[in-house]
Amino acid sequence: MKFRAYIVEDSPTIRENLIETLQELALVDPVGTAETEQEGREWLARNDAQWDLAIVDLFLREGSGLNILEACRWRKPGQKMIVLSNHATRDVRWRCTQLGADAVFDKSTEIDALLEYCIHERDARQRVSA
Repeated sequence: MKFRAYIVEDSPTIRENLIETLQELALVDPVGTAETEQEGREWLARNDAQWDLAIVDLFLREGSGLNILEACRWRKPGQKMIVLSNHATRDVRWRCTQLGADAVFDKSTEIDALLEYCIHERDARQRVSA
């Protein structure tokens, strides 16, 4: 069973590196990407059965990842919303959690923790479906 991730990140370099890292180290299958709030919100809403994990940056080319978090409160219980940002301060983490984030990771210092989270969630999903 594939563990599918949708990524909202406006930096092409970060997005490409993240996709490669998730595929190789966490066995996560990227199912799509967006660079703006509107693209991310629309895809996640239209494809609610196509993703298990959404990884969202807060500061996008247009809009905010915070609004995507808020829009995804409707998601299914097994779907996880992750924030990956360079601005993962205590206040930002608190706000993201209030808006429904399951976890918040700093791009600069917590990539390993993000990978561990993804592996844990993927393995938990596989145990449930077995």
